[in-house]
Amino acid sequence: MPIPTPTLYPPFNVLRLSHVVFGVTELARSRHFYVDTLGLQVTDEDDRRIYLRAMEERGHHCLVLEQSDTAAVQALSFKVFDEQELDKAHDWFKDQGHPVEWVERPYQGRTLRTLDCFDTPIEFYFRMERLAPIHQQYALYHGVKPLRIDHFNLFSANVDQAVEFYNRIGFRVTEYTEDEESGNLWAAWMHRKGGVHDIAFTNGEGPRLHHTAFWVPTPLNIIDLCDLMATTGYVGNIERGPGRHGISNAFFLYVLDPDGHRIEIYCSDYQTVDPDLEPIKWDLKDPQRQTLWGAPAPRSWFEHGSMFEGVATRVSQLKATPIVAP
Repeated sequence: MPIPTPTLYPPFNVLRLSHVVFGVTELARSRHFYVDTLGLQVTDEDDRRIYLRAMEERGHHCLVLEQSDTAAVQALSFKVFDEQELDKAHDWFKDQGHPVEWVERPYQGRTLRTLDCFDTPIEFYFRMERLAPIHQQYALYHGVKPLRIDHFNLFSANVDQAVEFYNRIGFRVTEYTEDEESGNLWAAWMHRKGGVHDIAFTNGEGPRLHHTAFWVPTPLNIIDLCDLMATTGYVGNIERGPGRHGISNAFFLYVLDPDGHRIEIYCSDYQTVDPDLEPIKWDLKDPQRQTLWGAPAPRSWFEHGSMFEGVATRVSQLKATPIVAP
């Protein structure tokens, strides 16, 4: 299926991804992983929730950990350009037949909650409480020294449908993988903020969250994290990498948190600001597509993902497979 022509003037203006809410089964254990090991900064916490931000971020949070009976994802959140864009988003989703509601969220202004084409819970807001900058408070830097949240990647039962939907609201494809036999998309990377992606879709049972990524300063930070995890009881949580992707050209490491939520640590991709930038096409069987260099991805990387709370999944009908490590 051809990549759709970009929607340069969408019905409402999404600036970027913003944050994600993880259900976790043991809050203190998750705090140790995200704060003491990865190095995210606590902006507020109580016995039910922990709010976290990375070092360059001025918004109150990019990740919320919420005590829960199950390790499910509660929502993916995006920031829009201004208050008026929220009303435009509300009206567009309602007109398209999607459920819409205004919800209360701590540290945020008006927040719209709705569902995408696969019933993935997504939220939009404009105002979030601003915090003082800490990017030059170098005494606070530890762990992998995360600078900012970078992207979400989702398993999708129909990547073509996902691309069509998000294209309609202004997300643009930067790179994609096509199955040559069927002509269908196996994966696609889409952005709003001018990087390789704010959101990506990978063929598989979905919707499920494949991973959330955080940007770090250099590949050496990733090597330091490997050393730290290997000596603090988390060596078994290193799932894949370090290595370099063919798609995005990013240096990467994938780790699992104590509940199995997958986190990618990520650096050195490229800018995609030009609205007429042509997407890069990859063949599914190209071994350098997913890994320019490094070990191939393990089977768990293609099968394991986080459920969305209360959302049923469906199996993809596209049975093409990439190269998988033994």
